Parts: sequence; C-alpha cells; structure tokens
Amino acid sequence: MNPITGILLCPIVGSLILLLVPQRRSNWVRWISTVATGIPVLICMALLIQFPRGHAGYQWVQKIPWIPALGIQYQVGVDGISLTLLLLHVLCGFTGVLISYRIKERVKEYYIFYLLLIGGVAGVFVSLDLFFFYLFYEMAVIPMFPLIGIWGSGDKKYATMKLTLYLTAGAVLALIGLLALYAVSGAHSFDLIFLERYLTQNPIPGHLQKWLFPFLLIGFGVIAPMWPLHSWSPMGHAAAPSAVSMLHAGVLMKLGSYAILRIAVQLLPQGAYTWLPWVALLCIMNIIYGGFVALAQKDMKFLIGYSSSSHMGYVLLGIACLNPVGLNGAVLLMFAHGLMTATAFATVGHVYDQTHTRIISDWGGLARRIPFISTAFIIAAMASSGLPGFANFVSELLVFFGAWNSYRWSALAAVFGIVITAFYMLRAVRTAFFGPLNMRWAELEDAAGFERVPYLILIAALLIVGCWPRFLLEIISSSTGTVLSHLTHLETIAKL
Repeated sequence: MNPITGILLCPIVGSLILLLVPQRRSNWVRWISTVATGIPVLICMALLIQFPRGHAGYQWVQKIPWIPALGIQYQVGVDGISLTLLLLHVLCGFTGVLISYRIKERVKEYYIFYLLLIGGVAGVFVSLDLFFFYLFYEMAVIPMFPLIGIWGSGDKKYATMKLTLYLTAGAVLALIGLLALYAVSGAHSFDLIFLERYLTQNPIPGHLQKWLFPFLLIGFGVIAPMWPLHSWSPMGHAAAPSAVSMLHAGVLMKLGSYAILRIAVQLLPQGAYTWLPWVALLCIMNIIYGGFVALAQKDMKFLIGYSSSSHMGYVLLGIACLNPVGLNGAVLLMFAHGLMTATAFATVGHVYDQTHTRIISDWGGLARRIPFISTAFIIAAMASSGLPGFANFVSELLVFFGAWNSYRWSALAAVFGIVITAFYMLRAVRTAFFGPLNMRWAELEDAAGFERVPYLILIAALLIVGCWPRFLLEIISSSTGTVLSHLTHLETIAKL
C-alpha cells in the first residue's frame, strides 16, 4: 500500500472498527484509537527520513481514476510543505488520543468522531486533487460540531453554532473560487499537479486572477483565522474538550494558511501579488489586536485562543512576503505553533478536569501541587514568547527577516507583538502557577507515569526542531523554492 494512503486510511478504518466494538469495552476503544493514530506517526517519521533534499517535487504520489469525464481522481502525495504539516498533524492527533483517556462519557462515540476529524485533516494535507481536497476539508470541519457540542464545556452550544456558521460561510466562498478556477482555467481537471503544469503554459488572464483570488483568500482565510473573521476561533478553543482544542488550534487553523499557499498563491500569481500586500496589513491587526485582547482575558483557554489567533498573523505575514525566508518561516511556524499550543491546551485541560474552572486568578500556586503540568505549561509559554532553543524562535525570526525585506511596518508590528505575547504569558504563569497556593486545590493530582507521555512527545519535538532546525528547513525549502520559482515563471508569462 502507498504509505500516504496508509496514513490517511488508518484513522478512518479505525473509526469504522470502533462501530463494531461494544459500548462497555471503553478500554478496547482507547487502544484501537491509539494504534490507529500511532501507526501514522511511525510511517510519517519514516517518510521524513527518506524524503529527498533539493527541489524534489511531490513524492509517493498515487493516482486512482474516479470520474474521468470531470477530471476527478483520487490522487495523494506530499512535498516538503505538506509533509511537515502532516508530521505536525500525526503528532497532535496521537497525543490527543492519549490526552483523551480522561474522557469518561460516551467514549466510543467520542473516539469515532475524533478519528474522523484526524482522517479529514490528513486528507487535506495529502490531496493533490482539488475535488478530494475540498471533500476532506469539509470532512475535517463536520466532526467539530458534535465533538464540541457534546463533550465541550462552557457556552458550547453558542460556540458550536458560531464555529459552524463561520466555517460553512468560508467553505462556500472557497467552493465558488475552486469551481471558478476549474471553469476559467480551461484545463478541465481538478488534478493539482496537472493544473500547475497547464497554467505554466496557459496562465489565467490577469484580470480574472485578481477577482478570483479573493474568493480563495477569504474562504480559506476564515479558518486561518484572518482578522476580522477570527472571532469564532477563540470561542471554539474555549468550549472544546482538551484534545479537540489541541487539534483545533494546533492543526485545523493551519488548513486555511496551507490552502492559501498551495492553491491561491501557487495557481494565481497575479492575484497573489495584487492582494497579498493587503493581507500583510491585516496581519498587523491579527498580531496586535489579538495580542491586546489576549492580554485582557481572565479565562486561560480564551487567553491561549486569542494568542493563537495573534500568532497565526505571523504565518499569514510570512506567506504574504513571497520570498524564500518568509515562506520557510511561515511553514516552520505552523509546525512550531501547533506543537506549542497543543501542549498549552493539554495542560489547561488537565487542571480544568480537576478544578472545573479556567479563571486564571482562581488557580494560584499550582506549581507546588502539580510540578510536571506546571513545567509543561511554562515551557509552552516560553516557546510562545519566542525564547531561543524552541522551534518558535527560529520560525518567527525567519518571518521577521522575510517581512523586513517586503513590509517593514508589518515587520516592526510583528516584533512588538512578541513583546505583548511575553507580557501576557509571563503574567499568566506568575498568577496561575506561582505565589500562595489556593487551598481549594490542595488535593490536585499531577500527571504521572503514562500520563506524561503526550507532553514529553510535544515538548521534545519543540526542542529538537528548535535546536536543530536545519533538518526540517531543508525539507521545507525544497518545496517553497519550487513554489516561488513556479510563481515567478507564471507571473512573467502573464505579463508578456
């Protein structure tokens, strides 16, 4: 079997197997889910080692015709960009399954939806056919509704409705853009590889690119989340159960940025050069506004949620730069931010499950009772603040350098955003984990033994990439270089 198809099928087949497991066998459910998400981690690590450096293009491509008359086929494969994000996804998915061992109600149904969510997100990263890309994109969004609506907390009904409405509206705009792209390209194919080659010789007229690009930008920008279409995201983070928050902030938010880069920028170069300078301006609002709103939060999950929206502004800024340094930084930051925010939400979930409160001022002195969880959160906070030694520092530095060459005011705002991040993260650490111990939490239990494994995996990945970023950057740059050379070629032809 093709290894990419194997990664895609493992969680989907796992969810189907769970349908046959008796409800009372919750331990079976957990172990089947662990295996279904653990195997993709091993496969992805093997692919990472085998991936050729240099301008390698797509690897491990598999094609199966589906509807030839419409140019639709099952086609999967990865390049350096998608493989990096696929690695992020399988790590967050696997650790999320381990974190979900704390789920006690309707365990079977929870894991079925969770595995479908994992399968849908994986499908987006590996699909090389626009029809299946959109199919998996929708498949990734749908399970969020029951996962938050049933197993969530707080104002979960409002959060699920707001999330669904925003993402559905964005998906409709993206669908209009994809169908228009299919119609005006003249290629009569959804094959992404074929479209890239075809549009190299037959570029879409510039005026069509300029009106088509915003449909894809805004449609996928909703899930990015791009200001001012971001307000659904922190609320979804806060209401979701811990593992779903990990996938939501760690991976799901990256689908929008990935789609903008993979489809909108790569296929519509003149549209990108026209609209991305405006995106660079919007990124300032993402970074600064998101940071100040996070500064005002009293709920720890909302603080991390708005912080995530702020940091996704750096990713969009890196993409908007359209230079090698900025693009490499954007992709690496997607990876680093996903690991960091997954760690932060996992620690908050551990505390919330015992205290039933997320109000920062209600905690206090928790480092005395739960030193391991406190340390894990502090590490996540330091990574978020851009401390050297973590993957976030390297990636943000690349985005700053890339932005300085293209948008200097945005670069200065991004640097100021790091100062804001450090302020609210350090204040949250001080208030929640240090100072006098709130005696209400004198009986809190720390993570012990097997419970520590997901935190150690995420933190180890952050530190390894932070101390040795070259290995991953070589894989990323092998594809960003190809994207930029292809983009420049298309833009040159379009101007002739």
